[in-house]
Amino acid sequence: MIKTDILIIGAGPTGLFTVFEAGLLKLKCHLIDALPQPGGQCAELYPKKPIYDIPGFPEVLAGDLVSNLLEQIRPFKPGFTLAERAETIEKQLDGSFVVTTNKGTRHQAPVVAIAGGLGSFEPRKPTIDGIVEFEEKGVDYFVKNPEHYRDKKIIIAGGGDSALDWTIFLADVASQVTLVHRRNEFRGALDSVEKVAELTQRGKVNLLTEAEVTDLFGEQQLQAVRITKNNGDQQTLETDYFIPLFGLSPKLGPIGDWGLEIEKNAIKVDNTLDYQTNIPGIYAIGDVNTYPGKLKLILCGFHEAALMCQSAYQRINPDKKFVLKYTTVGGIQGFDGTTKVAKKEVIKSIL
Repeated sequence: MIKTDILIIGAGPTGLFTVFEAGLLKLKCHLIDALPQPGGQCAELYPKKPIYDIPGFPEVLAGDLVSNLLEQIRPFKPGFTLAERAETIEKQLDGSFVVTTNKGTRHQAPVVAIAGGLGSFEPRKPTIDGIVEFEEKGVDYFVKNPEHYRDKKIIIAGGGDSALDWTIFLADVASQVTLVHRRNEFRGALDSVEKVAELTQRGKVNLLTEAEVTDLFGEQQLQAVRITKNNGDQQTLETDYFIPLFGLSPKLGPIGDWGLEIEKNAIKVDNTLDYQTNIPGIYAIGDVNTYPGKLKLILCGFHEAALMCQSAYQRINPDKKFVLKYTTVGGIQGFDGTTKVAKKEVIKSIL
């Protein structure tokens, strides 16, 4: 039995940052994740994708964000149960919870924080005959390493942020990039749409709208695709890789059977105070939760983690009063004996 103060289900950015906020309160954390390494989707799906909305970082690669978070929480020595899925939960007589994974590993904690992102996820695959036969033979649903496409011909399908962002990024990596979208309008950020239009004008991107990929050709490896326009016109393009980016189909998995209040495949929480679910002692933070005005952003998950940890401290220590101290004053004292002491600096304003 692995015992801890806060059991975190999900080792993505929100789950990792929870370790830091809990560590400031001297609370020990253990994380469970079905993936074989920490970082969630940022590590598994798009480690080389740039992220632009993390405060203090004009641009940071998803994988680098994960590395920085792991370094940030290192002094607090969190435990990890990786490549295992949280399967069942049982409430004990003392009010704590026992969570057992699909491999039988048991964990006990007075507080459970579900930070599972979108839950377990599968790519939304286009309905093209024979596409399964080309998976890992020229058909990729995620871009894990852009260098894999260096000097290759690639065709990307989709009209959202992921399709646009990777089109922009890979335009300087691949020898030829074609973006196919079934409509003229895109769902992604306007800035990304404008960048793709500029790259198209410069001849670095071949943009085909009101069209979709309908057939795949090749023997042992993908060699070409057929693209069909909405008006029926067809053309065949040679390619090394076809990357359909139509998003993910999120599934809560076994967590959906834990008696939590679910709304549209997300866990309802009370956002007026601490992001607690309908079961006291179980919290949900990050993309996995829902409440009025919810924004599915990493920075929102960080905010929710901070408030959740304050509530968890009071639940674990009902007789203690916590006094908030800024890290700029008190520094950071880790569980490994290290202490980062903040330097007091005087800022003079010249009027």
